[in-house]
This record gives sequence, structure tokens and C-alpha cells, in this order.
Amino acid sequence: MAADQCAVTQPALSMQIKELERELGVELVERRGNAIAVTPAGQEIAARAKAILSQVRELSDYARQHHGVLTGSLRLGIIPSIAPYLLPDILTAVTQHYPHLDLQIRETQTNALVEELIRGELDAVMVALPVQQPQLETMPLFEDRFLIAVQSQAAADWVAGDLRTRIGQERLLLLEEGHCLRDQALQFCQIANMQARRALGAASLTTIMQMVAAGHGITLLPELCAETEVDRKRVALIAFPEEPPMRIVGLAWRRSSSRKGDFMALGELIKSLKYDEADTAKPAKF
Repeated sequence: MAADQCAVTQPALSMQIKELERELGVELVERRGNAIAVTPAGQEIAARAKAILSQVRELSDYARQHHGVLTGSLRLGIIPSIAPYLLPDILTAVTQHYPHLDLQIRETQTNALVEELIRGELDAVMVALPVQQPQLETMPLFEDRFLIAVQSQAAADWVAGDLRTRIGQERLLLLEEGHCLRDQALQFCQIANMQARRALGAASLTTIMQMVAAGHGITLLPELCAETEVDRKRVALIAFPEEPPMRIVGLAWRRSSSRKGDFMALGELIKSLKYDEADTAKPAKF
């Protein structure tokens, strides 16, 4: 596994480790037959090596600033409940306004993105805020309100009454564990019973919307996703009359990064896309 990640053969990797041990004069791994374990000294040296590599990347980033804003490569992480709906417009805008930027995309769940960002494997991430990590700095981009998605035939039953109470009486369809969108929905609905929590753990919003269209439950859908995911003939969207639940979408990066100017410029570009969309969007029909 380690050899594959390093793109070398296992014997070559073992030889390199032994050479490093001879050079440093300390045992890095403990060999136990067919198994190995990293020694305490090996763990400390690995941690220091990661810090050094991170500083080298920061040095390269600092030098790159002299070539202008948003040039060179930028590794951006983005969560699945944002990527399909906003990423195409972001890439188009980047090509138009920052043609010398090589934007590299990594799409996965929030926890994994934040860990990779802290380790220096990503430059910035686009997630739902807040992100509780003191070593990270964040920039709010836009508010994304939640709508209630129900089967079209059932929409008339939702006209009267308290929406929050009604949600608690329905089967709430959610993404699988690990998605921040699931946690936000559960927090808003304050659902405590495990049967409701385990009703469905889908891997995508597309699956959930098909289930809603077939009458197997309801869901809370971010407005950002509505145009792509909703078949208006089969699914109705209901807006909260006041104080709608919402998520704050934003960028996060390491405080130690010298590329804050890049991240701020990228953030402003994304914000302009959302404002343009708001100016031209048609009123939603609920």
C-alpha cells in the first residue's frame, strides 16, 4: 500500500527506508516478520517532515504571488452538495477571468477535506460554515436556504399548519452518515428517534429526489440544488414563511498560507456568480 502511494516497488521502498535509517542513525520502523510498525522516533520524524514539506509549499506559494493573483495551480476541495451545482460556473468564470490559474478539484465530504487542508494537501476548501478549526481562516460567500421537497400530489396538504411540526411527522429522507447536509437537516428538525434517522442513507441528492417523487418521504433541499435536482411535475418545493433554515457556504484556508489574496479573489468571483444568478433567476413556484 505504502509502495503504491509512493509509486515504487516494495523492495525499493524498503531499501530507501533502510538507507534513511542509516543516514539518521535511528530506527524508523520496527520489523515483525511480515508486519511493520512505525517507531516513536519514526513518528516524530514523519511529523517534522510533513511540517517541512508544508513550509516548502508555502515558500513556493509566496514566490508565485509575484506573478499576479490566481496564477499557477490551486487545489480546491468542495463538498458534494455544492460541487455539481456551482462548479461548472466557477470553472467557466475562472477560464474567462484568470486564464493562468490551474484549478485542481477534489470532491469529498467535509471532514476529509478539512483534514487534507490542514495537512497541506489542499490549498482551500469550499464547505458549509462554520468550520471549528483554529488554524483555519474562513470567508462567507452566500446564504443557501433550505426548502421542503414533497411529492407534488401531497403539496396541497402542506398549505396550512406549522411546517416544522409537520416535518417531524413525515419520513425524512437524508444523505448517508458523514455528509454535513444530513447533520444540518437533523439539527434543524431536532429529530431524536433513531428510526427516522435510519430511514434512508442515500449517497446522492439525486437518489433522494427520486424517492420523494415516488412518495416515499420528504427532504430538506438546499435552494442551490433545486434547479438541477427537482422535476417540477413530480416534486413540489415549499418555502418556510419566515426565518427559513439555511446554510452559509464559504471558503476556508490555512491561516499560515501566503495565498490569502488568491482565496479572497476566488471568493469574490464565486460571490459574483451567485449575485448574477439571483438577478436573473425566475421566482420559484411553491
